[in-house]
Amino acid sequence: MSSDTPQNLSPAALRQRIREGHHRGNTSGYAQGFVQCNLAILPADWAADFLRFCQLNPRPCPLVGMSTSPGDTALPPLGDIDIRTDVPSYRVFRHGEFVEEVHDIRELWRDDLVVFALGCSFSFEEALLADGLDVRNVSMGVNVPMYRTNIPCQPAGAFAGDMVVSMRPFKAADAIRAVQICTRFPSVHGAPVHLGDPALIGIGDLSQPDYGDAVTVAEDELPVFWACGVTPQVALEKARPPFAITHSPGCMLVTDLRNSRLAVL
Repeated sequence: MSSDTPQNLSPAALRQRIREGHHRGNTSGYAQGFVQCNLAILPADWAADFLRFCQLNPRPCPLVGMSTSPGDTALPPLGDIDIRTDVPSYRVFRHGEFVEEVHDIRELWRDDLVVFALGCSFSFEEALLADGLDVRNVSMGVNVPMYRTNIPCQPAGAFAGDMVVSMRPFKAADAIRAVQICTRFPSVHGAPVHLGDPALIGIGDLSQPDYGDAVTVAEDELPVFWACGVTPQVALEKARPPFAITHSPGCMLVTDLRNSRLAVL
């Protein structure tokens, strides 16, 4: 395998490609071995309530890092990062409404913005693959399917809403193994929140994800659902801050932090 394949790219090399506009798609399977993060960027006067929302809802919003002061564009503990350029695609919200998707936020940057980096399920996918499990979105080469549910989050200030989940199908024995593996990774969503009938958590049709791409689910497989870092986007829609930026679903911030550091042995 070539050293510049997606799997073997270093996080710094991948971020450089993203910064230069050479990669704008999802990051699943890239820079294997390293933590990928969901992103939420908010004005400072909204940051305390959002931090509390993350603390109250650690499964969908596991906090990995945040900026040390408003206006900082770097996240030193996570790598040599410029948060304005190093994510393949960003979503911009105004008063809770999604208004545009962009690949660079330098022109939108403000001195009062606070950055939150949240754990991502792409990190535990590596552990599932290492155990020989078929992670369907990876084997199909598509973005993981994500769905809005009726599972309520704990509110904090104006932030509230229902959880978003990601789904990967497994045979029953493999689903049990997936639970065992992911329990070791509480900083990147941990164990699944639901197995089986999607209607029980408010999902009507697995072939129509709210975000990402549909994957095949065989008759002898169970859909397995994990809390997803797109949940903050639902909370932003509810809270309606005047301005906010997130990652586009599947397009993550790839850090220099190793996945192994997040495992609980």
